[in-house]
Amino acid sequence: MMQQLTTVLEAMPYILQGGLVSLLIVAGAMMLGLAMGIPMAVGQVYGSPFLRRLIGLYVWFFRGVPILVLMFLFYFGVFELLGLNLSAISATALVLGMTSAAYQSQIFRGSIQALPAGQLKAARAMGMSDSQAIRAVILPQALRLSLPGWSNEYSIILKDSALAYVVGAMDIFTRTHFVASRTYEHLPLFIAAGALYFVITLTGVKLLAALEKKVRIPGYTT
Repeated sequence: MMQQLTTVLEAMPYILQGGLVSLLIVAGAMMLGLAMGIPMAVGQVYGSPFLRRLIGLYVWFFRGVPILVLMFLFYFGVFELLGLNLSAISATALVLGMTSAAYQSQIFRGSIQALPAGQLKAARAMGMSDSQAIRAVILPQALRLSLPGWSNEYSIILKDSALAYVVGAMDIFTRTHFVASRTYEHLPLFIAAGALYFVITLTGVKLLAALEKKVRIPGYTT
């Protein structure tokens, strides 16, 4: 028991460095998912039939194919064909971000559709173009409504970030596996890694809950 505890304590500084890598992947993926998800949601609600079908196909593909398959498909296939020399961290964040965009777009789409349809008509009556009305009237409300669902993406992407192992990114899982393969103390090391994932998840969820509370308008349901 003491030997196992000593191994874990000695390995923790090394594994904790992987926590920074995992957070970097999560931040990149969430921001990419956000940047892609909002215009995709707007396109699905207000776009032409062709655009809606195109976005629907994207959503179907990334929601229907396992992330592990997507990691191999893009890292060892698409990125190489395109001549993109991406680091393992960047590639992982990109794949997870594109996948998250499919889910985030549906969160935003649902929030947009939950708003009264008359708001867009009222904005038009005030002389706004559709693009102006969407930016100034629809999206600010929709993003508030989306925040609880969008926050869930944090914990989902954090767990999925462990798949960075397959492309060699030195995240929490990869570093833990590296130490365990040399010390053969798999159980205590992966318990420690699981505890670290839990702490990071809990911290992020609490921060996002605080953000949700901060942007909430009294009497406005989010």
